[in-house]
Amino acid sequence: MNPLSQAFTAVLQSLENASVQARRPPARLLAVSKTQPVEAIAALAALGQRAFGENYVQEAVTKVRALAGLDLEWHLIGHLQSNKCREAAECFDWVQSIDREKLAQSLNRFRPGERAALNVLIQVNVDGEASKSGCAPEQIPELARAIAALPRLRLRGLMAIPEPAPDAEHRRDAFRRLHGLFESLHKDFPDIDTLSMGMSEDFPLAIAEGATMVRVGSKLFGARSKA
Repeated sequence: MNPLSQAFTAVLQSLENASVQARRPPARLLAVSKTQPVEAIAALAALGQRAFGENYVQEAVTKVRALAGLDLEWHLIGHLQSNKCREAAECFDWVQSIDREKLAQSLNRFRPGERAALNVLIQVNVDGEASKSGCAPEQIPELARAIAALPRLRLRGLMAIPEPAPDAEHRRDAFRRLHGLFESLHKDFPDIDTLSMGMSEDFPLAIAEGATMVRVGSKLFGARSKA
């Protein structure tokens, strides 16, 4: 068994263990493929992984084109600039980083009519970090209503990147608050089904607090390139 196969098997086992321990449904694995070559993505796809997350639109476009024959599911998880909305709407199946109505309107305008509605998550700045993207928790309901009114978008839930505090209880609190926000939103939008939170270093904790999707990169591919 090669290192990638070993890592994939270990991550899947950790996901299952965390879900069983938390008595929650299995969380979806999003393989974060930022800076990874198309060969590594293709190799992981051959093992059965279908959903991949990218941070940068331009980098993703190249990969999506190169791997078009594999029928993969592509998620944008990085900050989206207004001038990249057309490419993002054409390239991705999901955009997890919507934090203002202007982006949603642009994605709706540029989403090709022949494709299914673009799945979107509202990114929440749960810890109020000045340097981080995401809307404030109190802005979620208004943004959700705006997205729900756009025919080429499909609101699926929330995403967040909590402050990377070394204290596990601090992270747990952030995940718990995010789950509370998700549950509150679910009352008005019963079709939402996705809470994307937790990464390589803390996804079992996120699952314990209600994550339905976790974003894992380094535990699958190893340490990322500095590129």
